[in-house]
Amino acid sequence: MQRVALLSLHSSPTEQPGGGDAGGMNVYVLSLAENLARLGITVEIFTRATSENQPAAHPLGERITVHHVRGGPTRRVPKEILPALLPELTESIHQVLENLPGRPVNLLHSHYWLSGMVGLELAQRHHMPLVHTMHTMAKVKNHHRADAHAAEPDARSAGETRIVHEATRLIANTPAEALEMERHYNGFLDRIDVVAPGVDLDVFSPAFRASSRAGCHVATSAFHVVFAGRLQPLKGPHVLIAAAALLADQRPDIPLDLTLIGSKSGAEDYDLAALISHHGLSEHAVIMDPVEAKVLADWFRCADVVAMPSSSESFGLVALEAQACGTPVLATDVGGLPRAISNGRTGLLLADRDPQRWADALAALHDSPQTRADLGRAASIYVQRFSWEDTALGTMASYNRALSLPRE
Repeated sequence: MQRVALLSLHSSPTEQPGGGDAGGMNVYVLSLAENLARLGITVEIFTRATSENQPAAHPLGERITVHHVRGGPTRRVPKEILPALLPELTESIHQVLENLPGRPVNLLHSHYWLSGMVGLELAQRHHMPLVHTMHTMAKVKNHHRADAHAAEPDARSAGETRIVHEATRLIANTPAEALEMERHYNGFLDRIDVVAPGVDLDVFSPAFRASSRAGCHVATSAFHVVFAGRLQPLKGPHVLIAAAALLADQRPDIPLDLTLIGSKSGAEDYDLAALISHHGLSEHAVIMDPVEAKVLADWFRCADVVAMPSSSESFGLVALEAQACGTPVLATDVGGLPRAISNGRTGLLLADRDPQRWADALAALHDSPQTRADLGRAASIYVQRFSWEDTALGTMASYNRALSLPRE
């Protein structure tokens, strides 16, 4: 295999994670591309053009090119209207693939269901295999959603079902995710490869907490809790705010300091600033815009705990990144988080998103600095097993299985 096309149509891997539709998948696609290139693979990344100023093709390295292809207006649009743009995106990518100089692309790897739908059409046209990574799944998200939050559309569930049945191979982050594909979509486990994501250990690494706090202007005495991710119900920052309110009421002796790093995602009415004000937490909680990885690592290092009150996570890269900085993670026991976190050793997993349960867990961690230190030390060691090079090698093995199958 010499050349692969990665489809990441609804969000460019070069965008800043933490807001809009940009999140862990962006980190995943870019890190995978960089490590495939180091292994000698030429990588063509396709994403939807969102600005007239974007070049049609932008080299990211010796073997990586990002193609900004046309599909609908050249501006950001709500993810909900993207399905209507898929035919145009398919045609745009087809034309690029037809005219690429040098050796042809011989495998497609799609990320998220919108790219998967385009990938199915292109795989048929170009007689090449399609490998697909879900990242998140509609039926799983709907299974865990609260009644007050919008369900994923039926078109997405139907599209994902088709992808599961028609893609040459599927990649899951964890064995649990593979079982979810089989359970919710009648998938076939013998076509699913389990490949764990990695973490950039050059960026996310331990340092002295006191010096990190000085750089982030966090008081030495504060019990500092950090959330990082898209500000949407799925990720649960509202749960953390509710828990903080209970903690402030029940344990006023705890000098709580809460930092939420991210920006609003999705069309739902989700005003966290108003929620913070409603609970009287304006002096204890702050919302920050997304930051680049090196700055995010500083915020993880200056935290006592990183919180992930998600209702669903295919893996949870934030958990790896925080632990790599030597900071324990408090998270919901869902999806891939039990794989990313060693419960009781590198962090703590909670059974649900009940705010009182979260308040109690935060209080217990505050009251035991030695436990936090022990968890943090173990966390920085535990994540050494997760590297993007290993992710690339596992992905290449999946590619080779797909290429070994006869094509019609």
